Amino acid sequence: MPQADDGVFDYIICGAGSAGCVLANRLSADPGNRVLLLEGGGSDNWIWLHIPAGYLFAIGNPRSDWMFKTAAEPGLNGRSLPYPRGRVLGGCSAINAMIYMRGQARDYDGWRQQGLAGWGWDDVLPYFLKHEDHEAPPNEFHSSGGEWHVEHPRIKWEVLERLRDAAEEAGIEKIDDFNSGDNTGSSHFQVNQKRGRRWSAARGFLKPVLSRPNLKVVTGALVDRVELRDGRAIAVRYRLGGETRLAEARGEILLSTGAVASPAILERSGIGDPSLLKANGVEPLVDLPGVGNNLQDHLQIRPVYKVNGVRTLNTDYANLFRRSMMLVNYALRRRGPLAMAPSQMGAFVRSSPEYETANLQFHFQPLSLDNWGEGLHPFDAITASVCNLRPTSRGSIHLSGPDAASAPDIRPNYLATDVDRQVAVDSLKWTRRIVSQPAMAAFNPQEHRPGAHIVSDEDLLVAAGELGTTIFHPVSTARMGPDGDRFAVTDERLRVRGIGGLRVIDASIMPTIVSGNTSSPTVMIAEKGAAMILEDAR
Repeated sequence: MPQADDGVFDYIICGAGSAGCVLANRLSADPGNRVLLLEGGGSDNWIWLHIPAGYLFAIGNPRSDWMFKTAAEPGLNGRSLPYPRGRVLGGCSAINAMIYMRGQARDYDGWRQQGLAGWGWDDVLPYFLKHEDHEAPPNEFHSSGGEWHVEHPRIKWEVLERLRDAAEEAGIEKIDDFNSGDNTGSSHFQVNQKRGRRWSAARGFLKPVLSRPNLKVVTGALVDRVELRDGRAIAVRYRLGGETRLAEARGEILLSTGAVASPAILERSGIGDPSLLKANGVEPLVDLPGVGNNLQDHLQIRPVYKVNGVRTLNTDYANLFRRSMMLVNYALRRRGPLAMAPSQMGAFVRSSPEYETANLQFHFQPLSLDNWGEGLHPFDAITASVCNLRPTSRGSIHLSGPDAASAPDIRPNYLATDVDRQVAVDSLKWTRRIVSQPAMAAFNPQEHRPGAHIVSDEDLLVAAGELGTTIFHPVSTARMGPDGDRFAVTDERLRVRGIGGLRVIDASIMPTIVSGNTSSPTVMIAEKGAAMILEDAR
């Protein structure tokens, strides 16, 4: 296969997703830095990547989704799951639920307590604020003027407002803001939108700086591996069409391809567990057994309740006249169902008193379907999706051979521990507790999935395995760790251990998963990572 030389850059960024777009913006701000941004997917010039409700069409579509699948999961009764990842500029921020969520202060303080200086809540909050552009007036927890736009939802559903009342009757307090460090309670989700349009990382961070002459963006660039010499990362080998290309770095190479792709690139580069690399036809160069391990993800369990006497998206969308009015409303006002994120209302609660802070997150939705990418049910219904925020199960993502085009071997290992199995059972009981409150009685909710006849803990666990699916939050496959931690892939400055000039800057560096949606924490990681790179360069 022919090879072309792209020349030499100060920084090569692999992946133009939530993290890569931030890095490209910050590192190219100095005209003296020559920056190359490689994206394996294509352009985001598809209408459904900009209309918020377009996630229904983007997830499960090879135009915008890498279409990964997990191995058969024992904890999910042997099912294999679709594992969506964004395949366009903006990455997952172009197809996700748009929820702006930071997690809990205890998450980051826990990282600092693990020996990772500079990663406590007080340390990371300024990096969240640096790029935030919140529509609400600034206060100690929110700022305006940055690139990451945040709005309140532009639509409300009566059934969700009553569901929030029911949660209050069940003991879940109503709060105004999930992003102050303690998200216990119920509230409307804040979303990454601007005037009713999706606000992806590409739209916020990358597109405003595409005219910079020192920034080169290449789409359709499938990264094969990082070239190493004398203990240092010196170049990136990638495929573009039928051609193999080589880009050299005089500064640093930054992997920002996410928790699925970043460990596979490391392994194809000879960095990882030597025995696993040899088994996959790769010569081991750096012994880092933690690469690809420690996978954590939020398993969402999706109970569905039929309702009566109240509108939901299911039958609104099925009605041709109402669907036409949705289009008119969106075209004229950027409002209505087409402007909505999948979930408008959420709640955080402790599954049992033994937890100090909320360990369950509810995503309440005025719709129902069997799987994302499939059609809505033909009856009015709501979904009360609930996930375990701090799973104790650990999985893995590894390469499945030396070819970059081969899909990785994804094994989340959901519900592998007694703790996680108990939380799954308790979460279904919490859902029933909320929906059975008087505030919902007027809509006569009937449990469609898993079904009210399922009552024993054993049967509820089986039901959790049937209903459980990823909520698209894989992290920690190249986790940070202090010196002396043999299974830490990166240090507190996101440098890959044992290699100079190579960092991982994406969700895979999280030592433990955050207690909420992972998109904006990933943007924060990139913001902080860029500051570290520039500081170290000085």
